[in-house]
Amino acid sequence: MATSPRRPAEPLVFLPGAAGSAAFWRPVADRLADLGPVHLVGYPGFAGAPRDPEVRSLDDLYRRVLAGLPPGPCRLVAQSMGGVLATRLALEAPERVSRLVLAATSGGVDVARLGGADWRPEYLAERPDVPDWFVRDRTDLDPRLGEVRAPCLLLWSDADPVSPLAVGRHLASRIPGSRLVTVAGGTHAFASERPDEVATAIRAFLG
Repeated sequence: MATSPRRPAEPLVFLPGAAGSAAFWRPVADRLADLGPVHLVGYPGFAGAPRDPEVRSLDDLYRRVLAGLPPGPCRLVAQSMGGVLATRLALEAPERVSRLVLAATSGGVDVARLGGADWRPEYLAERPDVPDWFVRDRTDLDPRLGEVRAPCLLLWSDADPVSPLAVGRHLASRIPGSRLVTVAGGTHAFASERPDEVATAIRAFLG
């Protein structure tokens, strides 16, 4: 009996946070490269990348990221502010997001209300040349989180002042069927700093 050709693996697309560097997810992506094609996304105007005059807001960046996704559904992995883009993609382009991984993000909710420290002043002081629209954005996706249909893994630290565990718990309560995994003692950048733990959790989720 003839067998059907094996379906190509869906791409893994990695979105960084406010640093905007495609290299942020490299340690994790290298450990998951056997699961499918890897796409590391960087943002124009960040981490030494040239600015794009057509990207003047998070909304502009969202459209750019959406247009740059590989064809068909993908498995989307995002950190911090990148999680706002990823959550919006899962809501507005659900056919493009088959699995969603959010790490230490706001997911488009008010983290200050949930105890998160304000990272913006220090961020701008350390990176005076980056576009300021990234820190001025106040995207609110909280009312729509119940509409997310992609299976969702939430990766959080229990020691992150920027996006505390309360944020992860809130997202877990709002996103249907989501699963929250805690990385003990991690910083806000634990997704890059502890790639073995993070890659193991993502691999188990992707199955």
